[in-house]
This record gives sequence, C-alpha cells and structure tokens, in this order.
Amino acid sequence: MPPNWSIPRLSPTDMTLIPPDQLEAIEKKYLADMLLVWSGKKPDLEIDNRFKSNIWNEGWSEIVYQTYLINGQHLKSLANAVEAEPKVKNKIIFATEQLISTMAPSNFLATNPEAINELISTRGQSLTNGLIHLLADMREGKISQTTSDTFEVGVNLAITEGSVVFQNELFQLIQYKPLTPSVFEKPILMVPPCINKFYILDLKPESSMVRFLVEEGFTVFMISWKNADESMSQVTWDDYVASGVIKAIQICIEISKVPQINVLGFCVGGTILASALAVLANQGIHPAASLILLTSFLDFTDTGVLDVFIDETMVDMREKTIGGKTGNYGLLSGVELANTFSFLRPNELVWNYVVSNYLLGKTPPSFDLLYWNSDSTNLPGPMFSWYLRHMYLNNELKDPGKLEICNQPVDLSKINCPTYIYASKEDHIVPWKSAFTSTQILKGKNRFVLGASGHIAGVINPLKKNKRNYWVNQIKTKNPDTWIKGAKSIEGSWWGDFRDWLTTQSGRRVKAATKLGNSNFKVLEPAPGSFVKEKASKI
Repeated sequence: MPPNWSIPRLSPTDMTLIPPDQLEAIEKKYLADMLLVWSGKKPDLEIDNRFKSNIWNEGWSEIVYQTYLINGQHLKSLANAVEAEPKVKNKIIFATEQLISTMAPSNFLATNPEAINELISTRGQSLTNGLIHLLADMREGKISQTTSDTFEVGVNLAITEGSVVFQNELFQLIQYKPLTPSVFEKPILMVPPCINKFYILDLKPESSMVRFLVEEGFTVFMISWKNADESMSQVTWDDYVASGVIKAIQICIEISKVPQINVLGFCVGGTILASALAVLANQGIHPAASLILLTSFLDFTDTGVLDVFIDETMVDMREKTIGGKTGNYGLLSGVELANTFSFLRPNELVWNYVVSNYLLGKTPPSFDLLYWNSDSTNLPGPMFSWYLRHMYLNNELKDPGKLEICNQPVDLSKINCPTYIYASKEDHIVPWKSAFTSTQILKGKNRFVLGASGHIAGVINPLKKNKRNYWVNQIKTKNPDTWIKGAKSIEGSWWGDFRDWLTTQSGRRVKAATKLGNSNFKVLEPAPGSFVKEKASKI
C-alpha cells in the first residue's frame, strides 16, 4: 500500500450495508462459479494478462488462478454493493482492489508456475538475480520500473538545444534555439508540473513536444523547477505563483519584446499558471495571448481515484508535520509521491515489476517514459499542504473571490484570452470530465480536445507516429456527456490540431533570433540546465 495513507478495508460491518437480496445473489453466483472450478469446468471469467501463458492452464495452476479470479470478482461485487456515502464507498472499493491485486498467485514464488520453471531452468540464478534487484530497490525505497543506467538527462533525454537565461531559488528558465529561419513573434512559455521534471515534454527527439514546436517555428521557453531541498522547506504556493510563473512570464515578455505571450500549463503546472494569470488579471494585467491547459484541474469536484486519499484527517496531519501549521516545516518525499501514484495502477506499475524483477530475476526494460516517472522530485511542505486543503479538499479555486493568492482575490473568469483545453479520456489522475469543466470557468473563447489514452501517454503522442485518436466537437455545451455524444473522432495525434490552433494565436512570422536571452538575461548554461539533474534527497 502507498505509505502514510489511511484506507479502510471491507469489514464485517460493511457487509451489513449490503441489501440482503443483493448479498444473496452475489453469494449464489460465487458458489456456482466455485462449483464449476472444482468440477473441472471453466467459469465465465474476465481475461487477465497475468495468466495468459499456457503454463497457467496446466495442472494445479489452473485451479489456483481461476479460484483467485473468482474470489476477486466476489470481493469486487461485495464492495460495489455496499450502500454508503460516495467517498466512503469509493475508499472501500479502492482498498478492496488493492487487496485483490496484492493477493494474486502470480505475486508469489510458490504459486507462480512461470517463476518456478525459471528457477529450475536457471538452476537458481533467477532467484539470485531477483534478490539482488530487491536489495537494490530497498536501498532506493522504490520498485525499479526501468534501467537507470540507459538514460542520462542532457545526453539522450532533454537534448533539444537551448540555454538557461535566468534562475532563482525556485526555477531555471530555458529558452530553446530556433530551428527555422523565421519564427512566430509570440513565444510560448511551458509550465510543467512541479511534482515531476520538465523533460516529460522533451524526451527523446522523436517524442519531444518541445522539439516538435520549435521545428514548427515557435519560440519555446520552459520552466525547470528546482527539486526541493531543505532550503525550500518554507516555500509556499504563493511563491510558486509570484517568484515562479509570474516572474517567468515577465522575463519571456522582455526577451521577446512583445506585450503578450502564449502560456501552457501541464497538470498541476496548469493550476499554478491559472492562479498566476488570475492574480495578474485582478490587477488589470493580461500578459497571455492564449492559455493552454493539458490535463489540468481548475475544478476539483471530481478528483477521480485520488479522492480516496484526501480527507480532513489526512490534510491536517500533513499541515502539522510538514506544512508549518504547528511550526514544523518540511518536505514531501518525491519517492513517497511516486509510490503513491504507482499504487493507483498496482497491477501495471507495481506487481508487474515485482514478478518480473524479483521472481523471474529479469532486468527492467529500457523505457524513457518510465525513467522519467522514476526520477522523483520533492515538494515543499507548506506549498503541498496548502494545495491539498484549498484545492483538493475545499475546492475553492473555481469560486470567484473565495481564495486569496499573493494578496489578491482570485477570480478565474477574469482571465480574458482564448484557451485550448486538452484532456485524456482514460486519465485516472485528472478525469476528463473534470478538465471539461474548465470550459465553463474560463470565459474566453475556448477549444476543448479529448485525446485517447491516459494522463501522460495521451499527452505525449508524437504526430509522426500517427498513433491513437482524438475527439473534437464544435458545438458548445455545458454537459460533457452531450459533448462526447456529438464529438467527431479523428485518427492520429492531437498535436497537429494544437499546432494549427497555436498558429492562429502567435502573430506574424519574424526573423529568428541569432542569440538567446538579452542584455539583462544572459546565457547562464546550456539546456537542460543543472536544476533538472538534481536528484531528490532522501527524507
């Protein structure tokens, strides 16, 4: 289970909350399925890739995995039948699913025929390798999802050419070198999430959104957040807004010599960016020619599976231990945060690697996105605690005047510029319908685009690979269900749609700059800079 989170499990008390007729039907189905197994017949079971190998259908293994799947279906049915208020029910369902994932026979050497065969065929070497992997992961405090020696930031990741033109205690600002003779006069500033490193937007060249935009003639600036250390233990949300995003906007405008720039926020980067624009708008300042939000929350009414973790008790604990509420300041461990997100999809991001790395003794695959996912970042306690309370718990950002940031009342409706809002259909971190509500909160002319896949894979979908699809709908509606019913599916990546839209917001083309920065903001070091290379200190 994720560390330091309190999750209730299905208990005998919960069983009394199931209507008797439903409980009876669930028990009858369970007994019928078990009788089929023990009589040598196959019950109707969902396909599970963990047991796709033929070896699972030989001898005792077939009974073991079929019994497991039946028990899992039974527990899920019981959890879903519990009559309780939604938040409690969601916690029960989540905890039940975690238990089911944990108890899979594939997770244990004694009940995994593939692991037993590997042990025999390698004369014990697979177990030796597995123990070596386990000990190494215990030292790091996390399960390895990919090899750590295949990739290096600045060598084969984040290699789009550019320079750091500014830095302070919170971030470095990167300006990328033009790759075309002329560029659009209005640049784009990217604000990545501070809970991860920016190079998700600049992985290998063939999957780099940064490089794609630069090749299309856009001048790109990027915020590279500092990996929080003890010197940042008292940094607040206001600091990220004022000393982070607002400062970066000011510098981009000065370097580019234009009154307005395009701004893009990804995940929590979008939430910080919208906060910054609202702070400026309250002062009559409108620096954004357009706003792009990628899988970002403005309305936290439905936070998906993350809702099971967040309640008053949990938030109060964070405030008292790291948030400065009782004078105690600290950091949220990046390793803890990464482990928590992995347990949101335990079969794919946890137990899959337990089996492969430890039971089969295999070396994790080489995969750039998983390397980025494991490159943890710490967060300042006050900033994180404030974010939990005022966004996730109280959902105050969407309500005009409810929040005060940087001594300014926040009203997102005062952000007056065109917006491009992207969501991923299978996103379990920012549900797409929650992202859709941003179309009602922001009053400028907006375009909503829904991509296939999840929170990261949906966003990082290079145009040249022509994978997946996305949906668009020109009809304006407040109802996401109405929107998707009338939406048109288009094959391939949404990047082309975004490029075409951004072109209309970026002004005329001008001669590309031959030097980066200016006399006030001189080149400090080559991209990707030093901040992104800092590893999360152990807490």
